[in-house]
Amino acid sequence: MFKKILVPVDLAHIEVIEPSLQVVAEQAKHYGAEVCYVAVAATTPGSVARTPEEHQQKLEAFAQERAKVHGQPVSARVITTPDPIADLDDVLVDAIDEADADLVIMPTHPPKHLDAVIPSHGGKVATHTEASVFLVRPQT
Repeated sequence: MFKKILVPVDLAHIEVIEPSLQVVAEQAKHYGAEVCYVAVAATTPGSVARTPEEHQQKLEAFAQERAKVHGQPVSARVITTPDPIADLDDVLVDAIDEADADLVIMPTHPPKHLDAVIPSHGGKVATHTEASVFLVRPQT
């Protein structure tokens, strides 16, 4: 059913996204799907890397390690933007279309009242792309 899974990744917070990475591995194995790991980063030095090129190298190494877990083909792409927080949703929607992904698996937070004012990233992505979106809530 699914051929390409896109996974937004923040290398600075792997522990937070680990539950969603487990779901990615299960779904990739089940469907024999390629997994595309995408990171959105600032154009300036950050906690993960000093340059976009270094960030790309680290994301590629991460993708190769994850490939050992699920055994499916992988790709990795760092997208730089001046303001990753403000641009995240739009950048992810564009990345999904460019990658021709048919499934997006990403972590999310439990619903809160503030979501009415500031919608979740997953909610915005789901309403602005043709791909199916699987949101993984944190373990409680």
